[in-house]
Amino acid sequence: MEAQKCPLDLWAYQEIIFEGKPDVIVETGTFNGGSALYLASICDIVRRGKVITVDIEARPGRPQHPRITYLEGASSTNPEVVARVTGMIEKDDAVMVILDSDHSQGHVLDELRAYGPLVTRGQYVIVEDTNVNGHPVLEDFGPGPMEAIEAYLGEGAAFAVDPDKEKFFMTFNPRGFLRRV
Repeated sequence: MEAQKCPLDLWAYQEIIFEGKPDVIVETGTFNGGSALYLASICDIVRRGKVITVDIEARPGRPQHPRITYLEGASSTNPEVVARVTGMIEKDDAVMVILDSDHSQGHVLDELRAYGPLVTRGQYVIVEDTNVNGHPVLEDFGPGPMEAIEAYLGEGAAFAVDPDKEKFFMTFNPRGFLRRV
């Protein structure tokens, strides 16, 4: 099963999971489930964690794994979906979030507002594909994930960009690794 991610970003993800040992990883934008399977496999290695992955579309043949729960058929920003995800998180769970669904600025900003508060201190929200809209690719994309981060942080969100997660100098997520402070 393929994971459509930069391998160096996947390396950063496994480091984040190993260091932070989250109890819950929320992923938006499942696609074929390759990244959910990768995340669950890293959780197996650290013997901790589950993956809740949300996608607007149900797709047959997504990988099955005891650590993966698929929520399919509605937008990640749908209040019922957010409530379902929230209901699957225990009070003391360490939570990280990866946002990789609709990459328009408005949608990503809505996701940050909905899922950012679930992220626990020291954990991450990772906003994927911040490289679009000329950062440095797809100049004509229009405002997207990078602009959503700027707006969210401008609202006083309790996150800081972690440049250490870009140590390999190649990422699809520049300025997209946000650590809860």
